[in-house]
Order: sequence, then C-alpha cells, then structure tokens
Amino acid sequence: MDFGQRLRMLRDRAGLSQEALSHAAGVSVRALADMERGRTRGPQRRTVQALAEALGLEQDEAVELEKAAALGRPRPRTDTGPAGPGTLALPRDIRDFTARGPDLARLLDLARDPDPDRPSVTVVAGQPGLGKSAFAVHAAHLLAPHFSDGQFALDLHGMDPEPISPRDALTRLLRAMGVAEAAIPADTDDRTGLWRSLTAGRRLLLLLDNAADEDQVRPLLPGTGPSLTIITSRHALAGLEAVHRTDLALLRREEAVELLTRIIGADRVRAEAQAARDLADLCGHLPLAVRIAGQRLLSRSHERLGKLVARLAAEGRRLDGLQAGSLRMRAAFALSYRQLPPDAQTVLRRTALSAGPDFGPETAALLAGLSYDEAVTRAEELTDAGLLQSDADTERYRFHDLLRLYASEQVEAEDGPAVRDAALDRTASWMLRRATAAALHFDVDHERNATQSDPDPETAPAGRDEARAWLETERAQWLAALRRAHDAGRHREVLDAAVAMHWFSDLNQHWEQWVEVFRRSSDSARALGTRQEEAVHLNYLAWACNLCVHDPHTALASADAALTAARECGDGLQEGWALGYGAGALHRLGRVAEAQERLREGARCLASQDSPQARLAELTVLNSLGTLLRQAGRAAEALEIHRRSQRICRAGLPGRTDEVIALYHAVARQQIGNDLAALERWSEAEEPLRHSLAAFEAAQMPAWTEQARLDLGKVLAVTGHPDARETLRTARDALTELRSPRQVEAMAALAALDGTPAGTD
Repeated sequence: MDFGQRLRMLRDRAGLSQEALSHAAGVSVRALADMERGRTRGPQRRTVQALAEALGLEQDEAVELEKAAALGRPRPRTDTGPAGPGTLALPRDIRDFTARGPDLARLLDLARDPDPDRPSVTVVAGQPGLGKSAFAVHAAHLLAPHFSDGQFALDLHGMDPEPISPRDALTRLLRAMGVAEAAIPADTDDRTGLWRSLTAGRRLLLLLDNAADEDQVRPLLPGTGPSLTIITSRHALAGLEAVHRTDLALLRREEAVELLTRIIGADRVRAEAQAARDLADLCGHLPLAVRIAGQRLLSRSHERLGKLVARLAAEGRRLDGLQAGSLRMRAAFALSYRQLPPDAQTVLRRTALSAGPDFGPETAALLAGLSYDEAVTRAEELTDAGLLQSDADTERYRFHDLLRLYASEQVEAEDGPAVRDAALDRTASWMLRRATAAALHFDVDHERNATQSDPDPETAPAGRDEARAWLETERAQWLAALRRAHDAGRHREVLDAAVAMHWFSDLNQHWEQWVEVFRRSSDSARALGTRQEEAVHLNYLAWACNLCVHDPHTALASADAALTAARECGDGLQEGWALGYGAGALHRLGRVAEAQERLREGARCLASQDSPQARLAELTVLNSLGTLLRQAGRAAEALEIHRRSQRICRAGLPGRTDEVIALYHAVARQQIGNDLAALERWSEAEEPLRHSLAAFEAAQMPAWTEQARLDLGKVLAVTGHPDARETLRTARDALTELRSPRQVEAMAALAALDGTPAGTD
C-alpha cells in the first residue's frame, strides 16, 4: 500500500473529511488531495508528523506512514543527459568570503520562518563584479541545514549567446529529483507542472545562477510549499512578481581591505596598511576587482602592494592591471556590454565622456545623438542591466569608476577621435548655451531674454527656481563646456556665459569653480583685445579669489590688473570695483591702512557716477569700509557708514529689482547689527541680525546665511538667550562644510559658551 492509499484509509477510519484533516494538520486541502491521488508520493517528514497527530495514530502506525512517505520521496541522482554529467549540487563555497552580513541575515530570516504554502524567492541583481554568485553560493551553504529535502544549483548561462532554455533547465531539475528520462513530459508546461507537483510541500533550496530574464526563470519556480529560490542575474528581473530583492552594494573601504587580507594574509596588509587602503580605493571597492588584485598578489608572494598601487594609479593601465589568470575585470564588463542592443551600447560608451560624477538624460541624448526620450529608455535599460546606477530621487545616472574606464575604451575602439570630438562639441555647445540662458534669470538687465536664448525653449527652465536647480545639478557639465569653448578659441561664448553667471555666482559663493570660470573669461577678453571687458572679468576673478578660495595674493594681483585696464579705457564703474576688491585683498593680508584708503578712494569714485550699477558698487564699498573701521575699534564711525548704506537701500535704486535691493539691505543690516554689538548695545543688535539672516535664507545664499547666523549666535550668547547654543552649533557645522575661514570663529564662540576648549565639542 503506497502512501496515498494508506493516508486515505486512515482518514476514512478516523471519519474525517479532507477539509477537517486539512484544518487539523495545517496542510492545504489541495496538498492533501494531491497526496491521496498519488500526485505527491513522498511529503516531507514534518508534514507526515502533522498528519499523524491530526489522525491520532499510535506510534507504530505513525512509523509505517513515515516509511510509506520515505519510499515515495525521489532521491537526487546522477545527471547523465545532454546537459552534461554531474548532480545539481551546490558549488564549492569560497573560504575567504567577506562582509554582506545584513543581506545574509535577511535570507536567514526567510529560511527560518517560511510560509508553508508560498515558496520564497529572492533576486540578487546588480552590476558586474559585485559578487552576486559568490554571495548566493555562500548563502546557500549557510542555509542548507534549513532545507532537509534537498539543495539544487543550476547555472542558467544567462550571459551566453544561447542561455539554457526553460525546457532544458526543467529536464535537469526533474532528473535531479529522480524522475526517469521516459517519465519527463515533452511539453514545457507539462514539465513545469510535474516539477511543481514534486516540489509541493518540500523544504527545498534552489539556486538559479546567472539568469537571463524573467521568462527563463518563471517556469522553474516552485508553486507551493516552504521552498526558497535564490536567483542571481546581471539584470534587475523587475517583472518577477512577489519576490524579495537583495541589492548588493559596493563594499565599504574597510570591508574591501578585509577581503584583501583574507586572500593574501594579514602580515602583508599590516606591512603596507596605507597601500592596502589605496588598493581598495583603486578597485572602487568592487569585490571582483579586489579579488583579482588579491589573487594577483597571492601568486606573487614577494611583490609589494605599493607596486600594484602605482600601476593601477594610471587610469590608462588600470584595467590591464586588474587581471589574474582567468580572472579579468575587463572581460567581466565585456560580457555585459556585448549583450546590449546597439543604441544602449552607444549610450553606455558615450556617457563615459560626460563630466562630473553623474549625468542626466540631456547629456546622454546629446553625446549619443539620440532624442531625450530615447536616451531615457536606453539609460533605464542600462540600469536594469546593472551597468548604471540611478539616483533614488532624480533622473540621474552614474558609473562605477572601473566600468567608466571600460566604456571610455570602447569610445576609442568603436567611435574614434572624430566621432568622439563631434559628440563632445555638440554637447558642449548646447550645454553652454543653456547655462548662459539659465543664468540670465538672475540678471535683472537681461532676465527677459533668458528663455528666448535657450537652445530648446520648450524644455528651458522656467523662472529662477528651475534655473537655479538646473545650474546646480549640471554644473560639472556646463563647466566642462566652458573649458572646451575656451580651449577651442570660442572666446565670445565664454564671455557671454561668464557675464550671465555673475549674479548667479553670488548665490553660490562657496563654489571654488568660480575662480576657473572668471580666469578663463578674463583670458578670453584678453584674447579678444577688449580692455573694458578684461577689466570686468578681472574684477570678477578678484572677487572669486577673495571670497571663494580665500586667496588674497591672487585677488590683489587681479584687482590691480583690473584697475589698470579700467583706467586705460576710462571705465569709472570698473575702477571703483577694482579699488574695492583690492581693498578686500589688502585687508586679508593685514594691510589695513592701505585697504581703508582704497575703499575711501573707491567710494569717492563711485559716488560721482549716476548709474544704478554704480550705486550697488558704492553700497558694497561702503559696507566694506564700515567693517574695516569697526574692526579697527571705530564702531561708531562704522555704524554711521552702514546706516548711510541702509538709507541708500531704502531710497531705492532705479532699474534694480526689489530682490536685489533686499540683499544689499540685508548686508547693511548685518553690519549694523555687528556695529551695535561692538558698541555693546546687545539688545539693539539682535533685531537687524535676525532680519539679515531671514533675508539670506529666503534668497538661498548659504555662504551669506551662515555668517549672519554666526553673528546672531554671538549676540545671543552674550544676552543669555536659550537659542544661542543651537544657533552657534548650526553655524559652525555649516561654515565647516562650506570651508569658510569663519568656522574657527564659530568653534571659539561655541567653546566659550560651553566653557570648553575650542574644537572639543
């Protein structure tokens, strides 16, 4: 009597329906019916024990029922079919497997708490070299004790020209389950049905490695029962329903060094600890790259780590250095690249030419010569293929450093210099035109021309918020475009872009790149032979050297050159600006008396002019002069000068927007607050400082905002205000992030408030 007949007899004897026995044993009615019909001939031991208890069997009857079930359980056997000899046993585990603790823990939770009716499936996907297969094999070995009915592993050869078909894969799985060749159905659907019948109710662990796509793996997934299937793929397999996802990340630096240590030994790593860290960084913390480097060093036991670091430091030789025997980083990337359709290949290699750490669809479209929508589609395909990483919040994409090197090689190999340069020129021209148009949103004299001058008015940023977002997001791209235009001698384009950027640069004073922008624009003005424009851009450069990189020596040289050019061409406005910027540099160099004299001369020069631009320059010079007087102990004089600035702002400036006047008024109020603080009129100082802080915050000007916050925090500390500590702490953290010299002042103020030495908080 087989198991199904014996179970039916015992159920009838107990007077139970299938539904009643199902409820009592915790086994589905469908599973119970399959057992009695003989479709499931050998359920797992736990299921048999539950049935025996529900039926109230004596010990000897329970033993006989288990023996009948054991006879029906298929035994894994040797696979001698066309797919090649050997069982579907798990591959050898890697002794030096490193990290991935949280990911392994999540899989262990799945194994410990399975749903008896719903098999668990997890997909391990990601870019080449992340160690997906190594992770899956290691996980399978750890989880094997939880799956007493068997563990099977099958390589689906998803990256081969012809991956294993679902039909052939099912043949191998059914043979491994003990199904005779003659009993395997011819039709794929029938094979799937038999496979799911045999796996129903069993605790099986199935590893499907290197899957090509969803259609390949769907027929192989168990339908019911407490099994666990681990799928690895270079593709996301986003179409698989109701699966868990294990998204492997790059190793952390210390994990990459730990992997290297496990491969070559702790003594060699300790002897060259910094070289080991540098090697991990050059490998981009990619497990395969670290392993290749480690295996290479292991085979050369006397080679120093520093020697390999020096070789990999040269980008052009890095992929050549990352090979050890059959392990080759370039080959891993090539395998995925060859699988891509032509347009996706084009996007992958051409976007390696983009500037900065990431790029958007506009850049991809321009470099690849595709439409925006086509570029988005191809970029998403590359993301699904694990070749690009997409930003969680925005439509931005990035390469792994090593993959970017490989893609760059393909540009040279498949496109050549002419096509490459044409793509870069096309992209640079478009990017620089859009950047210039977007920056015009912040120029009151030309704001109305912003959209019309954009290379694609229909998609142009609308208004200042969108323009600012685009300029900040794409700054690496448009800065690269500016460089290319300058180096190609397109000097008028460079000047137009730099002039447009002038007002926008105030909003991001902490960007060091403004030095390069205005150095290139002053070079372009000189190349065009226009002394007036040269004076303008040398003044911009002096401003950037003073405030963006805190280099007063270069700022003074630039301001002096601007002053000479301005006087030669009779431009009083630029002369006034040059005197002001030179004074700022002199002040930072400790030449205070000279700085004061230049500021007074600049104020006289600008006061004699009637233009709105001259009034703004005069305000800047007056505010700077007042600051110097206050720092020289002449706070009362400083207060009078800053109140004069405030009166100019309140009177209004023809042709200037309320927003611009509000910013200058905020500067005056900030200095008035500082003057009052210097005069120890603390209660009066708080109000103008709060107003200036609010104005800078509203304008989203972090460099100005945090200095005003520091000034306010110092006043609050003196008056004992409860917000003093938090205000100073916020200012300190932000000024540190902005690399402002005033971060030291913030640390000292906070330390004084807390009664601790500076820098210990």
